[in-house]
Amino acid sequence: MTMLTGPPAAPVPLPPRETGPWPVVAAVATGVWAVLVTVPGQVTGWLVDQVVLVTGLDRAVAVWPVVAVVTMLLVGGPALALALLPRSPAVRAAGRAWTGGAVALGAATLLRALPPVHHEAYLAALALTAALLALAVARLPGRPTVTASSGPAVPRPPDAVPGPGGGDEAPAVPAGGGRRPGAVTLLAVAAGLAVLLPWLWVGALGGLLETVLAGLAAAAFGVLAGILLGPAFWAGLAPGTEVRPARLVLVGGLVAGVTLTLLAAGAGQSGAQLPGLVLLPPLGFVLGALEVAARHAGRPAGPAPVRWLVGLALVGPLALTDPEEITLLLASTRDVPFWVAVGTGAAFAVAVLLAVGYGVLLARPRAGAPRRGVAGLVAGALLAAVTVVYVVPGQPGLYGERLLVVLREQADLSGLPAGAPGRAGRDARAAEVYRRLVATADRTQGDLRRTLTRLRLDPTPYYLVNAISTDGGPAVRAWLSGRPEVARVLVDQRPRPLPAAAPPARGDTPAPTGPTWNVSLIGADRVWSELGVTGAGVVVGSSDSGVDGQHPALAGGFRGGDDSWYDPWEHRRAPADRGGHGTHTLGSAVGRDGIGVAPGASWVGCVNLDRNLGSPARYLDCLQFMLAPFPPGGNPLTDGRPRRAPDVLTNSWGCPPLEGCDPGALRPATAALAAAGILVVAAAGNEGPHCGSIADPPAPYPDVLTVGAVDRSRRLTEFSSRGPTGTAAKPDLVAPGAAVPSAFPGGGYATLDGTSMATPQVAGVVALMWSANPALVGDLDRTRRILTETATPATVPTGSTCGGTRDLVGAGLVDAYAAVRAARAG
Repeated sequence: MTMLTGPPAAPVPLPPRETGPWPVVAAVATGVWAVLVTVPGQVTGWLVDQVVLVTGLDRAVAVWPVVAVVTMLLVGGPALALALLPRSPAVRAAGRAWTGGAVALGAATLLRALPPVHHEAYLAALALTAALLALAVARLPGRPTVTASSGPAVPRPPDAVPGPGGGDEAPAVPAGGGRRPGAVTLLAVAAGLAVLLPWLWVGALGGLLETVLAGLAAAAFGVLAGILLGPAFWAGLAPGTEVRPARLVLVGGLVAGVTLTLLAAGAGQSGAQLPGLVLLPPLGFVLGALEVAARHAGRPAGPAPVRWLVGLALVGPLALTDPEEITLLLASTRDVPFWVAVGTGAAFAVAVLLAVGYGVLLARPRAGAPRRGVAGLVAGALLAAVTVVYVVPGQPGLYGERLLVVLREQADLSGLPAGAPGRAGRDARAAEVYRRLVATADRTQGDLRRTLTRLRLDPTPYYLVNAISTDGGPAVRAWLSGRPEVARVLVDQRPRPLPAAAPPARGDTPAPTGPTWNVSLIGADRVWSELGVTGAGVVVGSSDSGVDGQHPALAGGFRGGDDSWYDPWEHRRAPADRGGHGTHTLGSAVGRDGIGVAPGASWVGCVNLDRNLGSPARYLDCLQFMLAPFPPGGNPLTDGRPRRAPDVLTNSWGCPPLEGCDPGALRPATAALAAAGILVVAAAGNEGPHCGSIADPPAPYPDVLTVGAVDRSRRLTEFSSRGPTGTAAKPDLVAPGAAVPSAFPGGGYATLDGTSMATPQVAGVVALMWSANPALVGDLDRTRRILTETATPATVPTGSTCGGTRDLVGAGLVDAYAAVRAARAG
């Protein structure tokens, strides 16, 4: 084998070894301390984010900067002392690696102040930060520099396996480097691909730019790890080409594992870093085994194996998961958090197996140098396995977020004719509203639609809000925001697909006997028995997770026809519900067998929640369908049938910033529905007892009838969201929302809590009122007045001071019996 020309590099002089156990004891204590500070700190920071999200509070931007500074000080201080004070080369090497890891962790954690919705910007900043840190660490003055061999070329150990050239001298380049990847580097690539393998099964990629930036961030962290755990690090543990398997694998693996823990803690937005905290530390032992294998070949491994192994391992959590979906909001079902846990556990198991396997095969005293051909075959086999897993059981393709482009000009709905009272007048107004909305969309969107189509960005027009949904990342968003006809551009969140759908929800309690307690509390059963009104002739529209159309309490109430059901997520032609939420809420509105307030009313449905997640466009899909239903495969802008619109809508959902909405995102939609004479009833939210927690559209809007929740004792529940909203007194009313029994998929029943449960009962009361007096249909002002004037007092918990009683319980507890009597008298 040809040797490199030129004089050999001089060995780096190493300080004399320090005697006594104290440096080692200090190093062990510092390593344990670093892990005990880092891991709980990261988990706590994520939990704080989740609590803030679940309770509806404003995002605590300062959480992660505080975690960054505290962790960097608590870990970096002791680590820096180890790097500077002891005379032991091994202890100082550990201190340098941990100090670099602590600084990287602090700098990367600061980036989480960026909103999660801007994930591409975060990934770009993360990649740049890691690259700059790598450059800075590589150029630190006084940092030990170690050549490829830490000395001149040395003969192979007597037990070494000859290289491909058949000679018995060590190669003159690092075992992991050179123009072609060496055997050790190929084995590192194989290990990285093996750790990546589970993620390609359970995860899915985002958009193109998001994926590229995630790959760059993972690569940058790999480069940084390669510097921190490169030749200088291993030379401190075992100088020169000395082969000490136990020291390199066990001691070096532990020290490298702590370093990887620190790096993993900074690699990813809140939630995405948690898998790395589990799967990266065992790879430290893999790196130790690779270093032993390289020294069997006569040279240290160099930084390349570290770069490949760490970089490939981080691609999984960075590129194949969406941090916004690693949330407690989805933890109750087999959704993204479940599959992230599965991927993390599988990757951890692979990492442990690699650590044991590489340690046994490569780090034996007489193992010999690995052959490049064998290593190449192993890496090739893993690459093929990765490809097959991604294409066959995985979710190939890109699933990035879309954009909702809201135009400046919205339809003018002023001056609508009053028309005749009742349904005839309502139908005429709905038709005119639909005509104006579509005309405005066609007139103002044409040029932008053509441009987006030419750019292959797949535009979808909307008319209820004059807007267009389109593909595109930050660059497209910036370009669209600068166009004169565009008011603003929202991120339209899109959940990434799962490897397997969660089992459909099933009710596990029997049907109630007689009217449920909540139906009796508001007097709906008296309306049936004493006034003979059940809601017949009125149609209730439900936008939710779906409806079990075969449920015995709901099957008979379905309006039928080809325009009474719409599923923009899965395009199912018949009513169905995987999650159960929509079946439960609709059951409280129109369910039979004593669970629904208006059991004689008909219903239509639309799916705007998939896996308990929605987006501005999906909410618009369903609200448009409610204004002007259309047949399967129809075009909402041309095939809508406004005269088939339902009368009252129950909406037990809200669109938070996490899903892409801003406060005004759906305001034109509810205004148009109100102008058409369609009453929108919406849940206040479950973010109580915080004041001002009625915040997510559409609950704060003045033309929406917003509903809070009380318990059996007519007492406001702890979870019910409160005002003030800053625009209108909210909620408008309260209804029973604690331990409410209703229908659930599969023919059974379930008991749930929430303002979601209270909302459909108010929609059911409206159906009873309009059934009793059809002249009220479409008369929203008069209907609201009757509801508020007939409401009964609700109890406010002691100490609740959110501006006043109206900001807690509105006009009070809805009274179905009194409201229907007043409607009939009118």
